[in-house]
Amino acid sequence: MEINKKEAPNIDNQYTAKQIQVLEGLEAVRKRPGMYIGNTASRGLHHLVDEVVDNSIDEAMAGFCKKIEVVIQADNSVSVTDDGRGIPVDIHETTGEPAVTIVLTKLHAGGKFGGSGYRVAGGLHGVGISVVNALSEWLEVEVKRDSRVFCQRFERGVPVTKLKAIGRSSRTGTKITFRPDPEIFEEINFNFDTIAHRLRELAFLNAGVRIDLKDKREPGKEISYKYNGGIIEFVKYLNKNKDVLFKTPIYISGKKDDIEVEVALQYNSGYLENVLTFANNINTEEGGSHLVGFKAAITRIVNDYARSSIVSNFKKFSLKENENNLSGSDVREGLTAVISVKLLNPQFEGQTKTKLGNSEVRGVVSAIVSEGLNNFFNENPDVTKKILAKSISALKAREAARRARDLVRQKNGLNLGTLPGKLADCSERDPRYRELFLVEGDSAGGSAKQGRDRRFQAIMPLRGKVLNVEKARLHKILENNEIRSIITALGINIGEDLDIEKLRYYKIVIMTDADVDGAHIKTLLLTFFFRYMKPLVEGGNVYVACPPLYKIEYNKKSYYLFDEQELNAKLKEIDGNPSIQRYKGLGEMNPEQLWETTMNPETRVLKKITLEDVLEADEMFTILMGDKVEPRKDFIYKHSLDVKEIDI
Repeated sequence: MEINKKEAPNIDNQYTAKQIQVLEGLEAVRKRPGMYIGNTASRGLHHLVDEVVDNSIDEAMAGFCKKIEVVIQADNSVSVTDDGRGIPVDIHETTGEPAVTIVLTKLHAGGKFGGSGYRVAGGLHGVGISVVNALSEWLEVEVKRDSRVFCQRFERGVPVTKLKAIGRSSRTGTKITFRPDPEIFEEINFNFDTIAHRLRELAFLNAGVRIDLKDKREPGKEISYKYNGGIIEFVKYLNKNKDVLFKTPIYISGKKDDIEVEVALQYNSGYLENVLTFANNINTEEGGSHLVGFKAAITRIVNDYARSSIVSNFKKFSLKENENNLSGSDVREGLTAVISVKLLNPQFEGQTKTKLGNSEVRGVVSAIVSEGLNNFFNENPDVTKKILAKSISALKAREAARRARDLVRQKNGLNLGTLPGKLADCSERDPRYRELFLVEGDSAGGSAKQGRDRRFQAIMPLRGKVLNVEKARLHKILENNEIRSIITALGINIGEDLDIEKLRYYKIVIMTDADVDGAHIKTLLLTFFFRYMKPLVEGGNVYVACPPLYKIEYNKKSYYLFDEQELNAKLKEIDGNPSIQRYKGLGEMNPEQLWETTMNPETRVLKKITLEDVLEADEMFTILMGDKVEPRKDFIYKHSLDVKEIDI
């Protein structure tokens, strides 16, 4: 591509050493913060806390730390205190500076880069405490070691005081207090729940370590985590609202070639698997070699037992010679598991660097899990039979689902090349600019079809009941007309067969009435997307439309208001008696009103569905849509006072 120099007058043809800019110290971090923490929005802000806490967790993994305290101060600064060894304060031979100063001001300095300070560490995956220092308005470090207390202050990564001794103490540990720089971050208001979720996860992964969180912005708001059972309690927590097949999770651990492996697993009566993987305490959301090794081991061992003489006398627990093996998905139906590995030099890959790439880990995990499951199955035949029965039941359901797919394809219902008849498609061909509205009911669907912009907006009315996928197996899901239509319209399959490249609409908008029935349909659809099309939720493709609740007419002008708060504010502005209309359904609006208030990109309000915390989302869908009634009752009682309006 040629460059038009009239449009780019600052480009110099001479590319020499003069054009090379050297950023000293932490300047590069402040210049390009997104390269180090992802972004400068909420996620990047909270990443700072993770980095400081990870240092304390590394001390815990090394066996020197038992308690960590995180405090959100009133000014939105954060303090992280641990009872570890304390960052070294002696003078570094090469630089002539105290070690703690180097750690806080040099990008690649610390006890985790081939030194003997740590055997394994999670901090290497992140950006380190020096980046936290660079992106903070100010940071203070306090170190207790060698019977003394040392302190130093930094501003925007630069030391403003020397390291000095300020007292004596018989204890050891490190306290880091920092306030994010408002010049860098879009906002510096820390979210208590976001921090709490990560701390809870770390407490599960590090048995016996106590982690306290306090919020001084709201006196009395605090929580403490300590799990002596480690990942066994993690699995129990994940299954707490589900019916489990056996009470105590299976726990397997071992070490080989300097790789430590911990696995806990338990089955529930549901149909979905939930396997979480971690490497050096880092949540490897994209999986990796440890997950591959685990899947291979559990599939092989369960198949071995399904054909073994141990269960041959129990036909419903065994496979016949002429029957196919159980697939991996059969074996993992209803499985909840946590896999945690710790290794010297983790290699992270994938789009978001959350996939473990060390090939040697696969064989180690596979061997340790195989041996552990073998021993457990031999010693616990009753539990073994329950797992086999569950897996064989899944096999039969999978075969039924295959037959359902074939039958549906014969009827062109799931032929992704044949669109459902009720879909009003748009003319735009590029999926990036196409929108699909899933609209509740024929009446609203009719208004939406008439009011839409036909160039880029497609409409699909949902006439029948959307199935609650939380309580159904795949073949039942595929038999549901509404879900079949959604799958066909989107052009992608569900589950493991989902190919995001074939998605026909990059924006999927759920548009339902603002009443109880509409909220129920919205929840059913979100459950379906979360459970079977999660990449769409993770990619930010799913939205919820926000139609107005009120229309005010006054002095020949109309005002649309989205909640009671907006209504009251508008009424205070108006002198006189306006006409107020409360919309109970989308069908009450004519096409022009629906376009103006809910569909026009210039004026509409859409809520993007995001996954800030996958565990919380999983738990919420289980509570609201699962089989157990008690957790749902408890949720309703707890949040009943939060309800602003109830439609009867």
